[in-house]
Amino acid sequence: MMRTRPLKVALLGCGVVGSEVARIMTTHADDLAQRIGAPVELAGVAVRRPSKVRDGIDPALVTTDATALVKRGDIDVVVEVIGGIEPARTLITTAFAHGASVVSANKALLAQDGAALHAAADEHGKDLYYEAAVAGAIPLIRPLRESLAGDKINRVMGIVNGTTNFILDKMDSTGAGYQEALDEATALGYAEADPTADVEAFDAAAKAAILAGIAFHTRVRLDDVYREGMTEVTAADFASAKNMGCTIKLLAICERAADGGSVTARVHPAMIPLTHPLASVRGAYNAVFVESDAAGQLMFYGPGAGGAPTASAVLGDLVAVCRNRLSGATGPGESAYAALPVSPMGDVVTRYHISLDVADKPGVLAQVATVFAEHGVSIDTVRQQGKDGEASLVVVTHRASDASLSGTVEALRKLDTVRGVASIMRVEGE
Repeated sequence: MMRTRPLKVALLGCGVVGSEVARIMTTHADDLAQRIGAPVELAGVAVRRPSKVRDGIDPALVTTDATALVKRGDIDVVVEVIGGIEPARTLITTAFAHGASVVSANKALLAQDGAALHAAADEHGKDLYYEAAVAGAIPLIRPLRESLAGDKINRVMGIVNGTTNFILDKMDSTGAGYQEALDEATALGYAEADPTADVEAFDAAAKAAILAGIAFHTRVRLDDVYREGMTEVTAADFASAKNMGCTIKLLAICERAADGGSVTARVHPAMIPLTHPLASVRGAYNAVFVESDAAGQLMFYGPGAGGAPTASAVLGDLVAVCRNRLSGATGPGESAYAALPVSPMGDVVTRYHISLDVADKPGVLAQVATVFAEHGVSIDTVRQQGKDGEASLVVVTHRASDASLSGTVEALRKLDTVRGVASIMRVEGE
């Protein structure tokens, strides 16, 4: 039997995502009520610019006083889609203290202060759900912390930023340079006027921290994630990748060490074989590849950003949290019992593609090979081209640690025959 008294929802933020949340709550009100077991009512909308016309939202619900809204005491669920650290952090903890559960899409805040937010939710017996914080509409957080809760996850690797994937895909498919591809992404609305958070991988790093924490039952903060942007990727890098049967993606990679004693989390551009499922992810789409003991290999794919896709994830959380309110239960909270150490990037082992500008004369290859051998880095393949006294030397290694590779490159730079290191890129997905 359906409860007639509605569950009240406060919406913090009414931009691209928030406006879609409000629209779906209104247009799908009857279906949502049936799925939840009670009606849901939009009880207030906190915004910065109250004079802006917002179609479908009663102006009487709009307020600039977000603090007063979350303190009302009759709010069942607060939906936070304003982003950033403050005032979002204070508003969320205030909501818990005044009896509301929270649904958030705030990846930056969760990556930085997820443990404290979970502790506040537990203290007050409330839910904290955040499916929309990673990969937009793709169901990912809940499968990791619920569907795969009985399994052991060893690796999570994925494309979690649509802007960078669009840019790299455009560079790959058309031969465009980075700036040209970025300009097109901006014109189409995929990139912000200031694209730094995307192209320098801050956005993806925050998502990697969240994924690693859930996958490995360990607290992983944003500061634990190695981050390398994709602004230095060139058309020449794509040409080299094609010669290897690869493409280039900005990947978020979270791994459990082979001995199970530590984890790593990193975001950086990488060559990936065209045969790998992630290589076929085009445009602004996201995809995450999960490897576990029992389930094996799984891939989650779909639109990773945008108002309606992200709102879909928010509404899914809203339905789950409202059901919990009705039953007097709470969903899964933070699981950090494993408390595994997060290893530094220097310990990460992978393959490398190194392009060197060298003198075109006898003995150069032998000198370079000697440097690799002295640093314990095994060479898989070498390709050399040259004319008029100058040459390029492309070396692909077997698996080596980041620290050993760094030492190798430093030594290479000291050789008289090496004019410069044109590019270094990791090779993943094999």
